[in-house]
Amino acid sequence: MKEGTFVRIDYVGRIVESGNIFDLTREDVAKKEGIFNPSFGYEPVPIIVGANFVVRGLEKALKQMKIGDKKKVKVEPNDAFGERNSKLIKLIPLSEFNKQSMAPFPGMPITLNNLNGRVLSVSGGRVKVDFNHPLAGKTLEYEIEIKEKITKSTDKIKAIIEFFLKNKNVEVSIDKDTVEIKIKMDITRRIKKTIADTVLKWVKNIKLIRFIDEFAQ
Repeated sequence: MKEGTFVRIDYVGRIVESGNIFDLTREDVAKKEGIFNPSFGYEPVPIIVGANFVVRGLEKALKQMKIGDKKKVKVEPNDAFGERNSKLIKLIPLSEFNKQSMAPFPGMPITLNNLNGRVLSVSGGRVKVDFNHPLAGKTLEYEIEIKEKITKSTDKIKAIIEFFLKNKNVEVSIDKDTVEIKIKMDITRRIKKTIADTVLKWVKNIKLIRFIDEFAQ
């Protein structure tokens, strides 16, 4: 497939070492593996080939596939979430957590300076936090199927919004080179810009994006 192609894919992602599933879109597999979550929406997800919507190793595989293809792909750390970096394991004074009325414990997720991390230990007034991605250093295996190609411009724009917001409750209209988007949820300006930048880059002949807020009694 060419770069810029919009498709929907089903996948099951496993950690090779343990065989554990870390992400999937298929309800049947979730139920079979005993990890089904009724609040999770199991369905094929939209991606743009070449837009870094998936890890690099999976991107490479998609470029060699066509609609309807199924494939197992092994992805080494360098083409997934990178190798583990010891410099991303930090010791932080417990007092910093106390200032924010936080009681850290092993396994606790935290965000610090826009970095997501996980507490490894709490000892001697210091907290050890790992800011590596949880899948850093892991070899991954994906079972992937390309379900369909997205061709209409309005559907491509809806797919971009769905990818970033996990929300299909959206109205999209196109008038010449201008897009108007109505989303029935609050979203930040930063997310709007991300959506707009993606639309302008990957959907042809679009030059202006408008987000419309509506309020009614």
